Amino acid sequence: MKKYMVIERFKPECYEKVYKRFDEKGRMLPEGLFYLNSWVNKEQNLCFQLMESNDEDLFRIWIDKWRDLTDFEIVPID
Repeated sequence: MKKYMVIERFKPECYEKVYKRFDEKGRMLPEGLFYLNSWVNKEQNLCFQLMESNDEDLFRIWIDKWRDLTDFEIVPID
């Protein structure tokens, strides 16, 4: 399975909104996209998520549920 580093840049004043939605709805990952681990920087404006999938297109489905609160960069890693 291919691994990806997802870099989330929280939009201004959206950090708490992101975690409120997460508490209410979870990650909302489509089937076939798997979360492995994550880290938030001390300024609370970036989140790094290690994820894996055999279908990179699944990221679009997932991102559509969060794009109002954060911007995403998907980086394939080996």
